[in-house]
Amino acid sequence: MKTTDREEFEKTDIFGVGAPNDAYARYFVGQSFLKPLTAPGDSPVFLANVTFAPGCRNNRHIHNAKSGGGQILICTAGEGWYQEEGKAPVSLHPGSIVTIPVGVKHWHGAKADSWFSHIAVEVPGTETSTTWCEPVSDEEYNALEE
Repeated sequence: MKTTDREEFEKTDIFGVGAPNDAYARYFVGQSFLKPLTAPGDSPVFLANVTFAPGCRNNRHIHNAKSGGGQILICTAGEGWYQEEGKAPVSLHPGSIVTIPVGVKHWHGAKADSWFSHIAVEVPGTETSTTWCEPVSDEEYNALEE
């Protein structure tokens, strides 16, 4: 369900919007929010509900690992986009699942006219890291089509 109304969106976002994602704000265009669902050390898998305000998206980035690693996105509310470098954008809605292998440059975020949430699953691995790259420009983002 697309919505630009935060109050309406929060009724559908079953895990909750969480706190402003200030620690990673420099890697986002627009406002994002983070709600950890597991605590590091309590579980071998870190899960967090990431929420994007309409038009918000993260910079292109790459998940790295010596072995294992990567990320899985489980879309839970609103509508968004996922795009790998050199490929067409993929429209995301509740129930969409995206598996992101190690070494794939990509970005994800909300559609311009909708709030969007996904659970980010950090796949366990050795020597994992994220390389943050350039933002998705307004021109590129605004050219996306349904």
